[in-house]
Amino acid sequence: MAELAGIRTGRHCVFAMHVHLVFVTKFRHKVFTDRHLTRMEEIMRDVCRDFEAELIEFNGDNNHVHLLVNFPPKIAVTRLVNSLKGVSSRRLRQEFPDLVRHYYRANKLWSGSYFAGSAGGAPLNVVHQYIEQQNRPG
Repeated sequence: MAELAGIRTGRHCVFAMHVHLVFVTKFRHKVFTDRHLTRMEEIMRDVCRDFEAELIEFNGDNNHVHLLVNFPPKIAVTRLVNSLKGVSSRRLRQEFPDLVRHYYRANKLWSGSYFAGSAGGAPLNVVHQYIEQQNRPG
């Protein structure tokens, strides 16, 4: 895929799709340190690459993480999220045995829910106005 000023091209489409994701830990437990977050960013970059997506930005706190992902339209956000959460949980548990103590109640790192918001592009009211003002043939 080629990239021109933030716009990517696929075989039959041109796109610029970004999603802001937020994942919180199960029961909002304060689990992460800087070393956990550093490794998690690497893991999530690899997962995104597998989906032909790009992790643009990553950061977090002790009980949640934020991701900004540029992804192609052929990818369902739910599939991407499930993979990001599943792979990161499994690998972090393998690489950091100290995290296991936080799994004692549910045997899960992440809460079952997540936030996903579209990001980038023109504000919704500008897009609405642009479409509204198109010249419809008579």
